[in-house]
Amino acid sequence: MAFIRVLATSAFSGDAESREKVLSITAGHERRSTVSRRFPYITSRRFSMIRCKVATMLLMGWLAISVAAADWPQWRGPERDGISRETGLLDTWPAGGPRQIWKTQGLGQGYAAVAIAQGRLFTQGQGGDHQFVLALDAATGKRLWETPTGPAFSQDRGDGPRGTPTVDGDRLFALAGEGTLVSLDVQTGKVFWKMNVIEKFGSRAPHWGVSESPLVDGGNLIVTPGGRGAAIVALDKRTGNVVWQSQSDSAAYSSAISAVVGGIRQIIVFTGDGVVGLRADNGALLWKYNKVSNRTANIATPIFQNGFVFVSSAYGTGCALLKLTAEGATVKASEVYFSTEMQNHYSTSVLVNGNIYGFSNAILTAMNLETGQVDWRDRSVGKGSVTYADGRLYLLSEDGVIGLAEATPSGYREKSRFQIPRGAFPTWTPPVISGGRLYLREQDNLYCYDIKNR
Repeated sequence: MAFIRVLATSAFSGDAESREKVLSITAGHERRSTVSRRFPYITSRRFSMIRCKVATMLLMGWLAISVAAADWPQWRGPERDGISRETGLLDTWPAGGPRQIWKTQGLGQGYAAVAIAQGRLFTQGQGGDHQFVLALDAATGKRLWETPTGPAFSQDRGDGPRGTPTVDGDRLFALAGEGTLVSLDVQTGKVFWKMNVIEKFGSRAPHWGVSESPLVDGGNLIVTPGGRGAAIVALDKRTGNVVWQSQSDSAAYSSAISAVVGGIRQIIVFTGDGVVGLRADNGALLWKYNKVSNRTANIATPIFQNGFVFVSSAYGTGCALLKLTAEGATVKASEVYFSTEMQNHYSTSVLVNGNIYGFSNAILTAMNLETGQVDWRDRSVGKGSVTYADGRLYLLSEDGVIGLAEATPSGYREKSRFQIPRGAFPTWTPPVISGGRLYLREQDNLYCYDIKNR
């Protein structure tokens, strides 16, 4: 029984409530074991079977939790915040970078990042006359299936899809560069339903292509086609039927997030006109803030924490921190500050221990979230994107340089760097960390590195 208690403690080390429940169960079985010692002819066989069943269930639960903790099932990870909760990763890398586990080609053109769930890796690409969703074995890089989605999308800053697939149970959702939205079977790639959101809602695709990654919110799928009366749309994720549609903002390049303030669940979206909060249940407008919009390309994903929203854009604009306050059945947004000190261009910052780390145009910048005060700036790897894990910033420049730096407001402290070959277009796809591995995409090429500290 001691083994079961140890297993219970380790399996639920990150969830105090669940751990207490399991430990109470094991304690109960220990008390019954005392009875079995006193009355072995009545209870010993029965409680031996119970102990085995409990141990099996705990082991299965521990394995499930371990797998879930390693998943990166959507854009910017499990919480859409660019943060991996994994620990035990390498503090530094060898001169040539961490050990490469595999490299695969055949992803085609595009900037789509990868989503990882259930031991599979999903992304989008383009080849020939069509765009497609691709599934690989995350352990080996072996291709599992490929499903065509929309026609080829061409643009002077790079062809192909931009958005990252979203995995939700047995379903996958993805938006192609010209607006084709698909719901696919995770195991086979079979199409459940399909539509072109630009055509369906009478909108117009952004100049550089549809770039968002669909958001699953309960039974709804949130997308932002833009256009009159359909800037933001909620679809039934099982059928694709419209649940609600709201606002008339133009579409941008950002992806939506969800948040709860004062018991009111809302969808927060950075549109082409500004950042808005809508009721998740019916799409009603709660609040709107336009000052942070640059009217050229709003790209960064909003960051929400403890009732505050941080949002940033480039092209000479800046960033804002908004405080959200529930007032009856609605939510009010008030500006805490507006600053030009953080101007996210194509990438989004990460929020770690009260500090924002991100690229203000080409300069890596550390900023205090509460005050907007800049702690430090550094040219780092050059203009790029950032992901956080285990106390460190994983930095990828648009020239293929990968850096590892401490996430601290006291100064820029780079620990390691290496480089992957860059092709004709910038390496704009952000790093992904899952299962002790670092995944880097450069258009047709996908690299997988072992970053576990063994």
